[in-house]
Amino acid sequence: MITIAKSSKALGVKSGGFVIALEEHAMPYKPAKPCAHPGCPALTHKRYCPEHAKQEARRYERNQRDPATAKRYGHSWQVIRTAYLSAHPLCEMCIAAGKCVPAVLVHHRIPLADGGDNSEGNLQSLCQNCHSAHHARDGSRWG
Repeated sequence: MITIAKSSKALGVKSGGFVIALEEHAMPYKPAKPCAHPGCPALTHKRYCPEHAKQEARRYERNQRDPATAKRYGHSWQVIRTAYLSAHPLCEMCIAAGKCVPAVLVHHRIPLADGGDNSEGNLQSLCQNCHSAHHARDGSRWG
């Protein structure tokens, strides 16, 4: 919204002449879409509304996730992950590149399946882009 006032006193500015004030409004990037759960009319910016996202996560953990992976990434991992992210809140790869991006994931330098552990020396905080790029480069996730 643009406001034009003939007097600067109308906007609380102490100079003469015309004053143009720009007001910023937070705009969403995309409009919300319906939840993907059949019959749910709730609008969301993600795939599922918060209620059905929890149900879908439970269903995935119970029926689709590999049991060995589920065992490695249980409650104790969540505690370690949360503690590591609070101690290392920025993406370590972005910091090395001179950028300041918040970390959202904790990555194992040596995967647990290959004999790695949850020690601090084997962990790395990463943003989603760096984590995806790392796995795409080494081919460990997508073939």
